[in-house]
Amino acid sequence: GKNYLPIIGNFSHLLRMERETQFIGQSPSFQDAVERAALAASLDRPVLVIGERGTGKELIAERLHRLSPRWDKPYIVMNCAALPETLIESELFGHEAGAFTGATRSRAGRFEEADGGTLFLDELATLSMAAQERLLRAVEYGEVTRVGSSRPIRVDVRIVAATNEHLPGLADAHKFRADLLDRLSFEVITLPPLRERAEDIPELATYFGQRMAAELGWEEWPGFGPRALAALEGHDWPGNVRELRNCVERAVYRWREPDKKVDTVEFDPFASPWAPRAASKGTATIAPTADSPDPAAPPTPSPPSGTVSDLRAAVDGYEKSILEATMARCRFNQKVAAEALGLSYDQIRHALKKHGLNQTG
Repeated sequence: GKNYLPIIGNFSHLLRMERETQFIGQSPSFQDAVERAALAASLDRPVLVIGERGTGKELIAERLHRLSPRWDKPYIVMNCAALPETLIESELFGHEAGAFTGATRSRAGRFEEADGGTLFLDELATLSMAAQERLLRAVEYGEVTRVGSSRPIRVDVRIVAATNEHLPGLADAHKFRADLLDRLSFEVITLPPLRERAEDIPELATYFGQRMAAELGWEEWPGFGPRALAALEGHDWPGNVRELRNCVERAVYRWREPDKKVDTVEFDPFASPWAPRAASKGTATIAPTADSPDPAAPPTPSPPSGTVSDLRAAVDGYEKSILEATMARCRFNQKVAAEALGLSYDQIRHALKKHGLNQTG
């Protein structure tokens, strides 16, 4: 009888978690990371989550907590980069009244708040060496000491930490404590960037597009047109899933024909002919954007003038110069260049190979 209650409660919270923390994508690299998080969740050990900005490190950390036996205990988040170095130790470990200027009363730190649950430390690599030393003691002995106190406090906290830095390299350079790295790296989950899971882009874009269409009150989701889909699939996504979501939601919000497929995408919301100029060493310039041509890239060449003695050679030379200029403007992204020239992906690859330019793609 009573043994069924925790199971039912646990199942309902899992359903709620799946609604709140969507993991979309079927690429093997992404599914491997999600499955590894599920496997590590049940063990009461530290986990490091590594990945570029926007890859979903926070979602993985929350999944680790929600699938763990601590799911109904506190889940405390601290961004280590959001606080000045002088306050990080106080935030992590708490302080006593009078410990420093402005400390008018005692305050519990994040470790005490997370007692029994999980503490997620985002941007771990930004911690000072002094804070790292105290963190090591907390992880090693399960004790924290408030700033201004000499009395240790016992805590039961599971650490999940995230960073976009290469921690072993920082440890080799003596910028991160190697002993702390050893203690925290029982399991390391590395999230693939979106450019390495290109097959997931249409599914993610559709998901975000449908949600924005529903928010705008559209009767149905029309989907993306071929031009927009090609642009989405050809972009490098330096901001990963977070950038994709913003881009898709912006495209849907700006689209004025909800009965037709969304076929216009703008990657840089700052792109404008009236954008303010940024002064640099006394020279006014406009920084290039992902959609605008690079000022350093060669302009599209003009057709050869004067006498032409070999028409085929002249046409081939002109075609090659157009390809070179377009590839440079499109940051050597073949899909984007193909769209700019009205070619299919196979056609531009054939043309690049014909002129010996495929090594730049």
